[in-house]
Amino acid sequence: MPKLNSYSDLRKLQEFINARRDPSRTCITVCSGTGCLAYRSQDIYGAFERELEKHELRHVVDLRKTGCYGFCERGPIVVILPEKICYLGTKEKDVPEIVEQTLVKKKLVERLLYKDPATGDRIAHMDDIPFYKHQHRTILASNALVDPKKIEDYIAIGGYSAAAKALFEMNPDSVVKEIRDANLRGRGGGGFPAGRKWDTTKNAPEEPKYVIVNADEGDPGAYMDRSLLEGNPHSVLEGLFLGAYAIGSHEGFIYVRQEYPLAVENTEIAIRQAHELGLLGENILGSGFDFDVTIHRGAGAFVSGESSALMTAIEGKVGEPRSKYIHTAVKGLWDKPTCLNNVETWANVPAIINRGAGWFRSIGTENSKGTKIFSLVGKVNNTGLVEVPMGITLRKIVFDIGGGILKGKKFKAVQTGGPSGGVIPESMLDIPVDFDELDKAGSMMGSGGMIVMDEETCMVDTARYYTDFLAHESCGKCVPCREGLRQMLRILNNITTGNGREGDIELLEELAEFMQVAALCALGKTAANPVMSTIRHFRSEYEAHIREKRCPAGVCKDLISYAIDKNSCIGCGTCAKNCPTNAIYEIRASAVSKDRVFAIDQENCIKCGSCYTVCPDKARAVIKTPVRSFAERV
Repeated sequence: MPKLNSYSDLRKLQEFINARRDPSRTCITVCSGTGCLAYRSQDIYGAFERELEKHELRHVVDLRKTGCYGFCERGPIVVILPEKICYLGTKEKDVPEIVEQTLVKKKLVERLLYKDPATGDRIAHMDDIPFYKHQHRTILASNALVDPKKIEDYIAIGGYSAAAKALFEMNPDSVVKEIRDANLRGRGGGGFPAGRKWDTTKNAPEEPKYVIVNADEGDPGAYMDRSLLEGNPHSVLEGLFLGAYAIGSHEGFIYVRQEYPLAVENTEIAIRQAHELGLLGENILGSGFDFDVTIHRGAGAFVSGESSALMTAIEGKVGEPRSKYIHTAVKGLWDKPTCLNNVETWANVPAIINRGAGWFRSIGTENSKGTKIFSLVGKVNNTGLVEVPMGITLRKIVFDIGGGILKGKKFKAVQTGGPSGGVIPESMLDIPVDFDELDKAGSMMGSGGMIVMDEETCMVDTARYYTDFLAHESCGKCVPCREGLRQMLRILNNITTGNGREGDIELLEELAEFMQVAALCALGKTAANPVMSTIRHFRSEYEAHIREKRCPAGVCKDLISYAIDKNSCIGCGTCAKNCPTNAIYEIRASAVSKDRVFAIDQENCIKCGSCYTVCPDKARAVIKTPVRSFAERV
């Protein structure tokens, strides 16, 4: 494609591309995000190429690799457009049948369709599947429409029209005003108003100014930003471009984890293609505006997600936070004005410029506008990426979209905001999900991690797990975070091993309050959230561990034992076959019976829980018992 020298050239290119595309033409899309690639979706794509050739269908059927569809648990996902026929858990061997049945005979392959667990009915169309039906996909929706390695796909759906509109129909002040009027709040954690940050950077006195994409996504289980960069990198680039134009920056950085190779690859391709078309570099579209972008690969430290630490890392130093007596918007990268937002925040910007602040403000709650992408994981039936309007309730996310709790167990809590977030109990399932309500509940929005927990989750052990993670990831620069987390972890280890003492809860609260006030950076100030929120909502569990030496959820190894109920055991021996230490042995059910049952040698049992996990549902003979009463039970 020739280099574009004007707004008119961009419009003509878009018309040229779309004139050669028929929206009613059949297009097979194969999810090629990291999750589906792990299930060899590239082989599925190859199989479709061969089958289409075999049936001489290439001239009437398109084939496209796309970014992540979100329903990662059911991948690899194949969606056939324009009907949006959705096949889940597809394998290479299924491709001949799909082509033969669906493309040639116009029939569905029933076994690959979503099966409603309540009715048993099969659902053919993507938008009717409960996981998608209750979402509001404004950003993720584009993943299904573009091959992330082809800029023409992005231009075909209106890509870079917002950038051109800003260059030729708006001035920088009006771009900032549009973002400010939209009340777009940063999706990276704090929820700071993006327009205010842009304004501050724009009005800062020094030059040059920088813009940065924070793609250092360190929360365990979270991959929202990775999916956006993998699936539609041009949307992030265009958002960054608009921010640069608005504040007067000519140089931008994308700080992305080295562990995200596909995101890095697709972003590199996107930058190169944008350069070739004249959408990056000097005199963009003949406007006189220059802007360029560099990718910086991060080493994967959790603390580098903090803005000042990230900037320090780009400068070539160890990624450590620094005091923010002056905001990074005024003195950031190399002490120059710097505007940093995360991937999802930048990806929202083109749509706001194209559709207007009013459209964005029509979605969400009074103080939290637009949609939010969450990584829904844990003890829930449907896991994956979900994009929902601000203000939706947790209950709707967990039960309508997530399909409820695994194996019909009882919901206990949901953890939001990543390791520095907090847990929210069942009694608060109906609160609207937005920045302010989650803060009031003792948690936070964070970047969008959402982990569902069932009745068999110990909340003290949950706090210990996150505190252990944060203690290892603390950069150690400030004493309140470094030593506070170590002391918290020591106390939590004591409690979960039966060595807790009266006063431990109060000591944890005192340490948490001190860290919130005295830690250097936002990560340190929020690191006590898991402890504070679990004490706030599940204090009785702490008290049971300390006073009764009992883990109510039956999780803490030192406070439980496993036993086999002879009356329930069906003698299948599955537990013995899966025991890694051969601690399970066969006995007779009774002195007069020849039926066999099994028992556990407590001396050799390492409490791994394998027997509990594999015991058939029809028996459920393996039980957890408190250590103190075990002698009585056997």
